[in-house]
Amino acid sequence: MDGDDLSGLLPETESNAFVGWGIVAVLCLTLVVTVAEGAFDWTFITASVVAILLVPPFTYRDPRVMPPWELAVIVAIPLLWHPFSGHGLVIDTVTYLAVAALALVIAVELHQFTAVRMTHTFAIGFVVLTTLSVAGVWNVLQWFADVALGTSFLLDGRSQAAINNDVMLEFVNAGVAGFGGGIVFDVYFRSRDRSPTERTYVPPKPLPDDHAETEAPKLRDRLGLSPRRQRQTSRAMQFVLALVLCWGLYARDLPTVANAALALAITFVPALLEREYDLPMDAGLVLWITTAVFLHALGTTGFYVTVGTWDTITHALSASIVAAAGYAFFRAVNVHTDHVYIPPTMMGVFILVFVLAAGVIWELLEFLVDWSAAQLELDAVLVQHGIDDTIRDLVFDAIGAVIVTLWGTAYLTDLADSISERLDGRSGTE
Repeated sequence: MDGDDLSGLLPETESNAFVGWGIVAVLCLTLVVTVAEGAFDWTFITASVVAILLVPPFTYRDPRVMPPWELAVIVAIPLLWHPFSGHGLVIDTVTYLAVAALALVIAVELHQFTAVRMTHTFAIGFVVLTTLSVAGVWNVLQWFADVALGTSFLLDGRSQAAINNDVMLEFVNAGVAGFGGGIVFDVYFRSRDRSPTERTYVPPKPLPDDHAETEAPKLRDRLGLSPRRQRQTSRAMQFVLALVLCWGLYARDLPTVANAALALAITFVPALLEREYDLPMDAGLVLWITTAVFLHALGTTGFYVTVGTWDTITHALSASIVAAAGYAFFRAVNVHTDHVYIPPTMMGVFILVFVLAAGVIWELLEFLVDWSAAQLELDAVLVQHGIDDTIRDLVFDAIGAVIVTLWGTAYLTDLADSISERLDGRSGTE
């Protein structure tokens, strides 16, 4: 058993179990309080945490097998704030530190009770991404409740910009908690005895389904265009981007110049990867990437303002690229190492978490660029238009991830396997 895995994080000690069950009992009491107060959102959240904490003892049929009490305490603190203080929970770094702790508990339980395998380094990365994703999903759900049910979780009468600023601050808190929690948990992992217990069940790593002898489908063969036409289309979009760049330079339009230059540079990345690292980039994949950056750069010339759906289309398409990158990475790690494995049935969840976290980071980047430009009295290269725009972006990020999960992953097998071969080659020379 690799000493870097999660197998020893379900201790079978009476002291750990005593504290763990005590925390569960207190949380069950808070369920009664939240139900009596009609705070059914808190009831749902608390019940979910209790269920997650009780998975190990019920699975092993041993009350001594509980998650580490330190993690249970961190998770419980924000949940106890509402019933014992009489005030709603203020979303801050402490709250998202609890989310990070709960994500780590989930990572440990996935490793113990499913075919998923994680090293502690991979689990910490999962914690950081999950914390950011939860921040995004939480605000999306509140926004939908306000729009559909007339609540005022987010849309409380303030301006779109003011609400959006608060949400960005919440995203910062989530990021700080995620990264801070990752550092704390890394120290925690290294300080504990991680030797596996007698009851630890680590399922054997199955062979990936796509290791079959059949050749993976090619994206270029499914687009309805010949590979030659696909390459020509990519070249045409590069030419238009060059024209947009020249126009931006002539007009001294900084946002257009920055977006066109970056988009044009990205369109040459596939060729660079293929030439320098021998990664397969078929014409369909190149067209996919080029179209995403082309539409974004073109949008900055006025289409974002004049075409209402332009922003949603570009976000979904860009998110699909991020999802593809996430899939290629996860699958490459799957093939490269025996100590990390994500089964096909779970791959979609990991891709969605990856894309939602990337979406939150992108919104923070947009906000930072927009704010910095305002402070320097410059034209913003990236602009946010309020909370509605932010939430729509996050929703279509998720849609892009789902599209890749359901349709696109089969076409990325060659790329992922080539990345894995590169990793194997590097580890073999070290």
